[in-house]
Amino acid sequence: MMDLDFSEQIAALRSTFNDIRSVIDVDRLRAEIASLNEQATAPDLWDDTEKAQKVTSALSHRQSELARITSIESRLDDLEVLIELAIEGDDQQSADEALVELQGLQKVLGELEVQTLLDGEYDNRPAVITIRAGAGGVDAADFADMLFRMYLRWAEKHKYPVTVMDTSYAEEAGIKSATFEIDAPYAFGTLSVEAGTHRLVRMSPFGAAGKRQTSFAAVEVIPLMEEAATIEIPDNDIRVDVFRSSGPGGQSVNTTDSAVRLTHLPTGTVVSMQNEKSQIQNRAAAMRVLQSRLLILQREQEAATKKELAGTITASWGDQMRSYVLAPYQMVKDLRTDYEVNNPSNVFDGDLDGFIAAGIRWRKSHKD
Repeated sequence: MMDLDFSEQIAALRSTFNDIRSVIDVDRLRAEIASLNEQATAPDLWDDTEKAQKVTSALSHRQSELARITSIESRLDDLEVLIELAIEGDDQQSADEALVELQGLQKVLGELEVQTLLDGEYDNRPAVITIRAGAGGVDAADFADMLFRMYLRWAEKHKYPVTVMDTSYAEEAGIKSATFEIDAPYAFGTLSVEAGTHRLVRMSPFGAAGKRQTSFAAVEVIPLMEEAATIEIPDNDIRVDVFRSSGPGGQSVNTTDSAVRLTHLPTGTVVSMQNEKSQIQNRAAAMRVLQSRLLILQREQEAATKKELAGTITASWGDQMRSYVLAPYQMVKDLRTDYEVNNPSNVFDGDLDGFIAAGIRWRKSHKD
């Protein structure tokens, strides 16, 4: 007789699932979907394009979240039936299927459990990520491009929509910077743990043979917030520069000066946008990101003032949060969580979930 006593594992999965279901509040989720459905079917919805996009995006996110919960519940039920059939029929194939499904559910529930830790004020907002090449010359620009591709591949694996807002190409190779938006459920909360300085150690393909090179790139993650629209920015506080959108090597993408660069003079904050076809669209998109950045800056200043008045000091995340080592050995290690893998190529191909989950758990433990 086969040993198919998975009762403890299934009981643990049921317990975890019930905790998650309670945190997510499925009844509230269904009520929100019903309300958004009603708004989405209103005949005058698309009279206001911006509002319509917000409604349809919110509806899609919540439907996806509910579908994930109901799918897991159904899979748990099916797993118990599969185990019963395997035991009754002494069926090894069904037993093997049950073990694979059990492991799959453990992984899915682990990921969903991490999402329930995302309870920050802006965690459910879309994320705007900016990558900038740091110290290290051409290697740093190439490293920034590697990180850019890494996050795009991660989003692609999860089927999350990405909008590339701006890319500034370096002269020899790689990029000086790139800004892009990922619109997914809890995108900011999930990706905010990626913010910080990333370090690459490798044999440089650009320098003298046999010489190791260390280079750096900075990753900034901000939420794209609805409240940011309430930030009033006087016209005389902004310098607007228009220029021709360009691709790698200076190749012209558009034949008109449609790209826009906004500089907020009081803070020195700069936002560039060249994704849209018209100057007006690029300016509007750039303004949304600028407003979000200024709102974040305002909140950070308020928080710093509160901490100073309270006399408390909390440790920062530090300058270097992750190292990617390609020589003399192969390893990617998060310096905050100590989570590491020995296959950098998989990481650069978008295999980031382990690092993100470890980062979210680490952040939660340091908040509590």
